[in-house]
Amino acid sequence: MSAYEQVTVTGDGADLDAWHFAGAGDGLAGPAGRPVVVMAHGLAGTKDSGLEPFAVGLAKAGLDVLAFDYRGFGASGGQPRQRVSVVGQVADYRAAMAHAATLPGVDPRRLVLWGVSLAGGHVLTAAAGRDDVAAVVSLTPLVDGLAAGRLATRHHKPSSIARSTALGVRSRVGALAGRGPVTMPVVARPGEVGALTLEGCYDDYLALAGPTWRNEVDAAVGLELGAIRVKQDAKRVTCPVLVQIGDLDRSAPPHAAAKVAFAARAEVRHYPCDHFDVWPGKDWFEPALAHQVAFLTRHLAAD
Repeated sequence: MSAYEQVTVTGDGADLDAWHFAGAGDGLAGPAGRPVVVMAHGLAGTKDSGLEPFAVGLAKAGLDVLAFDYRGFGASGGQPRQRVSVVGQVADYRAAMAHAATLPGVDPRRLVLWGVSLAGGHVLTAAAGRDDVAAVVSLTPLVDGLAAGRLATRHHKPSSIARSTALGVRSRVGALAGRGPVTMPVVARPGEVGALTLEGCYDDYLALAGPTWRNEVDAAVGLELGAIRVKQDAKRVTCPVLVQIGDLDRSAPPHAAAKVAFAARAEVRHYPCDHFDVWPGKDWFEPALAHQVAFLTRHLAAD
């Protein structure tokens, strides 16, 4: 029997495919119901690519969980496919939040936003200025595009960055002319063209990949990520925040995450690992999940 119920979220211009995991027991339930976690993946990820073990762990702790695919990715609708839009994905989070608030048995005033990597920044933006968000979990977050770009130059050859950038410019210009995206792999081996080409990334990502995931992304993704600035949004988050940082992260700059965590007055957990080492099957998955459960239980049990 499946651990979840498949549901459809009505988004802005596209229906979003989502999984609802019902929380176990009433340990975190208040007079209005249980808290509910809204969860999505990082760069070009899909919910069937490693999110379920996190969702199951949180559901066992007594939280409902709604995990969804962004527009244009996985089982969700929307065109063009495989194009990352930060604004669009934050809007998808807000649509999923609105749907989560209507789920049976949940408290619509106790939303929890959970995001990893690129989504680790999305959740801080989506929570900013809201009084219905009870907590935020931001795992190995990408929160500063300029810092990520500087980090990339330390780990990639200039020729590799130049090739990816040229493809991105072609795709962006083509989009302005009404053409479909120029694409490249999400993940590739060192020396190849792709969004993620560090040593080990190819095997780590493919180990997580589910049946709806495609190793393809609009090549303009680098230009899109370069504009990310989450710090000002983080200052406007009023609920408890947990930021989990991989101190050896080669993809999402840990120092930038620490600065944003400070701006959000967050609780911070550090792990001596790289970007993918907090995922299921890796050494730091269980500690990362345990810290999430402890953080959420501590802050939500008293509500």
